[in-house]
Amino acid sequence: MPWEIARPARASALPGIDMAGFRIGGDGPQRLRAVPHPAVTVVVEFGDRCFDISDAAGRTYSGSLVLGLADSAAPVRVRAIECVQLRLSPLVARAVLGCPPGELRGGIVELDDLWGRDAARLRERLHESPDWGRRFALIATTLSARLRDAPRTDPEVASAWRQIVLGRGALRVEDLAADVGWSRQRLWSRFGDRIGLTPKRAAMLVRFDHAVHRLVRGESPARVAAESGYADQPHLYRDVRGFTGTTLARAVDEPWLAVDDRAWPTTAATAGSPMRSARPAGHRRGR
Repeated sequence: MPWEIARPARASALPGIDMAGFRIGGDGPQRLRAVPHPAVTVVVEFGDRCFDISDAAGRTYSGSLVLGLADSAAPVRVRAIECVQLRLSPLVARAVLGCPPGELRGGIVELDDLWGRDAARLRERLHESPDWGRRFALIATTLSARLRDAPRTDPEVASAWRQIVLGRGALRVEDLAADVGWSRQRLWSRFGDRIGLTPKRAAMLVRFDHAVHRLVRGESPARVAAESGYADQPHLYRDVRGFTGTTLARAVDEPWLAVDDRAWPTTAATAGSPMRSARPAGHRRGR
């Protein structure tokens, strides 16, 4: 099943927000895993068909959705879809969505429940837009309006989150609390309410995300484990299984991860908005 990916011509002018466009074709359904990422994920679909995704309780959702920060993968069934996917830093997610990420608690919420009729109107306008450049501009305008004069995250929580990201998860909660001038208990409670995970689980997610993308690019597990702060390779393997629900050997070919270098490059996009084909599975040289 081919994945076609579009990126904005310029890096986003909206801090903490990144976006990509997806068109997935094919006749039969493809099953994959929505692997956790240290961002709140928003999927705005506007095609004729959409996808199904299930939460930890087995409830199935479809259409335009919001996925909170999670610590386990969610099963997804895709037949064909056109959508814009957003990755929101949890520091701006409250302003964009109208509720703090802590209320999502790693779960799934329909975008209509948060935005009401605004979600349906956005889908209609995306469907009517003739190209990806104008779709991205429409999304940017919509988000800019929602960000204006919106409430912000506590500066102490924001500082702790930024330190976790900059340190790639290799930090102690006690050190974070001391840096922001809070007790460990206060940071634990407020961070969970505002971010959706405890500081410890957030650090584990950030560390896993950094490590698993190095594995996807073909780096050796031994090197990745040693340089990502894991005690040894078995600890890395357990983290990969815990966050993806599968083995390391299978995880590195998960489409949700394998398209990331194309959909979410670490450097500013320069290719413009045209679609680029991607081979989400078995893409690495020698496989």
